[in-house]
Amino acid sequence: MKIAMAQINPVVGDLNYNAFKMEKHVQQFKSEGADLIVFPELSLTGYPPKDLLLRNDFLEAVQKTFYRRLLPASKNTAILVGMPTYAKNGTYNSAVLLHDGEIIDTFNKTLLPNYDIFDESRYFVPSSQRKCVDFQGIKLGITVCEDIWNDKDYWDRCRYASDPVSELAGQGAQIIINISASPYHYGKYGSRVDMLRNTARKYGIPVVYVNQVGGNDDLVFDGSSCVLGGQGELFLQVGHFEEDAVLFNTLSLGNKGAKNIINDLDDISWLHNALVLGVRDYFSKVGFKKALVGLSGGIDSALTAVLAAAALGPENVMGVSMPSRYSSSGSLSDSKDLAVNLGIEHRVISIEKMFSVYLKELNPGIESVMDLAEENIQARIRGSILMFISNREGYLVLITGNKSEMAMGYSTLYGDMCGGLGLLADVPKVMVYRLAKYVNKNGIVIPENVISKPPSAELKPDQVDQDSLPPYEELDSILGAYIEENKSVAEIVNMGYMQDVVEEVLRKADRSEYKRQQSAPGIRVTSRAFGPGRRMPIAHRWMSKCF
Repeated sequence: MKIAMAQINPVVGDLNYNAFKMEKHVQQFKSEGADLIVFPELSLTGYPPKDLLLRNDFLEAVQKTFYRRLLPASKNTAILVGMPTYAKNGTYNSAVLLHDGEIIDTFNKTLLPNYDIFDESRYFVPSSQRKCVDFQGIKLGITVCEDIWNDKDYWDRCRYASDPVSELAGQGAQIIINISASPYHYGKYGSRVDMLRNTARKYGIPVVYVNQVGGNDDLVFDGSSCVLGGQGELFLQVGHFEEDAVLFNTLSLGNKGAKNIINDLDDISWLHNALVLGVRDYFSKVGFKKALVGLSGGIDSALTAVLAAAALGPENVMGVSMPSRYSSSGSLSDSKDLAVNLGIEHRVISIEKMFSVYLKELNPGIESVMDLAEENIQARIRGSILMFISNREGYLVLITGNKSEMAMGYSTLYGDMCGGLGLLADVPKVMVYRLAKYVNKNGIVIPENVISKPPSAELKPDQVDQDSLPPYEELDSILGAYIEENKSVAEIVNMGYMQDVVEEVLRKADRSEYKRQQSAPGIRVTSRAFGPGRRMPIAHRWMSKCF
């Protein structure tokens, strides 16, 4: 049997566009003799459709599009479509098998993830039935995403009581097909393929895995669809961070195909590609064309500009430097050099006069005291300038703050937090430096001085970040343990850190929740980002202690 894997980049809610994209692949693979063409999870709606799934008019439109466009497209071939289906007891997350203009069978998702960024129990009901289907003499076990992630012999802790793959294997499945919308985070690919390999090897059954690709809101999907042979060998690997489609013959599954490429991966390049794809798709799917970046002369704004230019083209990116009395001459010259290296437009707008007016009007009859309020008014002046240009000239402002700063509240509400997308909002500072060095590996793009100089907000004389923050290597390790691993103070102290430092970091992180909940969405690239995947109360008095 010839199976085609169509790794597509759908637009959430654009049913006609998604159907058109699927029709094109069907036409292509029909001409190449495909017996079955497989699309990702919820490929007709795009993933995640969120509360669109609570709208009856949306679900009705899904059905109409399916019957009007996809069902006829299955003439002389078979298609496996990911889409919501509904019955009297609720809506299912389904894989629908079509052949020759008819529905052969529907396979509903059993395991509904309801953790981190997933909220599927809000929208779907779980299936209680697992079944194989005989197609062209082969018994197929068809699963949807999470259904393949619950092997009790592989995971230390399972989230669900049942294992759909085990049940399908027990029914005699000869090939497991998994349609998926599995988002990327740093290091995810290796663990995912290792899990798929284990599944194939455990049951001696080939696994066909078809994943969505593209960015939707804060999520980035890497694609990376693949086929594993019955011994766990990586038979076929589809592209990463790009649309791709491949046809293969199941008769070849006994032969070793693609080499083991997992050990060849450079995760920092994947992180770079994920951010570029996330920005590109956010702009294209929301409808923006041009990005605006405030260039401070620091590494965060420099990296933001580099990634934006890679995603949108340098002609669609503008950098604005807004120096004050506290800005070093090096910061301005570094920003100019960066703009030249990238080929982006660069403007210089001094905030000195505006800052002086603010100080005079806000300190009537007294001398300036240069406290936090006066530091932050500079950031708010800069934010106002960026938003003025945004409104007048049609740019979307990119927030340049990184995850470490967002965690500690090292940012100014209505100042440097102004903008529509936080490109680095889930990238810890240590990773920012690694990304900057990666960008420069084939030649200087970010000036070396930007990377080597101590980071500073430059809001008062001789200011550096380490005046108020621990060294970033230490800070990021503590924050990672707290945010991504849910470790307590005691557990983090046992990692080798001073208790007073740990408690101060966690206290600042907790107190800054009100800021984060007002921030623009950020592209998720770690296993736990701020935003939908971490729902902490703003008003609370719990503080983990070192009991």
